[in-house]
Amino acid sequence: MQPLHSATLNNSLTGSMQSPTPNSVLQGVKSFFAKLLIFKSFTAMLLGSNSLKTVGELVYGLLGTPAYDLAAKHLSQNPACAALIRERYLPPAHDVETLLTLPPDSLGHIYATEMKKMGFDPNLHAGMTAKSDAEYVEMRLSQTHDLWHIVTGFAPSEIGEIGLQAFHLPQFPYPLASMLVANSLIVSTLMAPTTLPLLLEAIAQGFQMGQAAQPLFAQKWEEDWEKPLSQWQAELNLQPIQSS
Repeated sequence: MQPLHSATLNNSLTGSMQSPTPNSVLQGVKSFFAKLLIFKSFTAMLLGSNSLKTVGELVYGLLGTPAYDLAAKHLSQNPACAALIRERYLPPAHDVETLLTLPPDSLGHIYATEMKKMGFDPNLHAGMTAKSDAEYVEMRLSQTHDLWHIVTGFAPSEIGEIGLQAFHLPQFPYPLASMLVANSLIVSTLMAPTTLPLLLEAIAQGFQMGQAAQPLFAQKWEEDWEKPLSQWQAELNLQPIQSS
């Protein structure tokens, strides 16, 4: 780990060493504690903690590193993604009961059915704002996570989750995805080696699907709830699979 600040040999010899600015010290401290939080949460996951709190701590730590900024910049190379990020697009609150009145094959109906079955609140992000492109990217990904499960076909299971995370990586360098995939490989190898072939298959499937598909981040799903799921998948060049 780099020190918060250091003097070079030339500085010490000439007596011209400059004190770091308050901003640079603050950034250094934030980076240090971000890395500590990443280490803490990553280790907790290695030891079996898969709680949303632990994942949330991992995200918070990663947001303190350059990785999320780079992911946002990568996404911004696509005009549709860049427009979404500039707009800070967030849809109105979802009304599950209204979505259930849509045709059964529509994305909105299928999404609402899944949310109701699993007891999830689709409006956890209501009222939230993002101060940076990186924060917006994570907020939007978190908000649409279950939609990505539905359109890719990856089940909300442990292996299906990692398959979906692998899907992200050829689409853009998503820091949380790379950390979760790495963590799952370590845990599977050390704790549950019999699951490793299935895990590797899911990762391979997800990565290949992500390479072939159109950018999922660019989609305003909520403005076309009535569109059939199969039409979404065809337009996005997705061949959905089922994961255990």
